[in-house]
Amino acid sequence: MNYLGIEKEHLSSVAKKLNVFLASYQIYYQNLRSFHWHVKGNNFFELHELFEQLYNDAKVKIDEVAERILTIRHKPMGNVSEYLEYSLVKEAKDILSDKDMLTVTLSNHTDLIQCMREIIADASEVHDEGTVDLIAGMLGDLEKRSWMIDSWISRRFV
Repeated sequence: MNYLGIEKEHLSSVAKKLNVFLASYQIYYQNLRSFHWHVKGNNFFELHELFEQLYNDAKVKIDEVAERILTIRHKPMGNVSEYLEYSLVKEAKDILSDKDMLTVTLSNHTDLIQCMREIIADASEVHDEGTVDLIAGMLGDLEKRSWMIDSWISRRFV
C-alpha cells in the first residue's frame, strides 16, 4: 500500500540525503560525547553541561531521522563503518582546548545545516512535506544553537 501517496522511487534521492544526514548526526553525536568527557579548564562546568544537552538532543534527532527514512520506505544506515564513510562531519581528534571543542561543534553545525538545506530542497521537489517539516524544525533549532555557541565563544575568547 502506498500510504504516502508518493512513489518510493521518487523518494530515493531524499532517502540518500537523509542517510548522509543520519551518518553525519551520528558522528556529531560522538564528537559531543567525547567533548563532554574531555573538557577541562575554567569553563568545565558550563561546557560539560552544554555538551550533555547537545548530545541528548542529538540522540533524539538521530532516532527521528532514522524513523523518517523507514516511513518513506527506505533503509536507514546502521553501521559505524557506513557512518564514517558517508558522514559530512568528521571525527574530532586530539581536541585539547574548550575553545577548539566549540569551534569544531560550530563547524559540525555548518555541515549539518548544509545537509538539511539539501534535504529540504529535494523533499520539496517530490512533495514530501513530512520530511520538509521534520528537517525544517531541526534546521531552525540548530541555527539558534549555533548562534548561541558563536555568541558564547565571542564573549569568552575575544
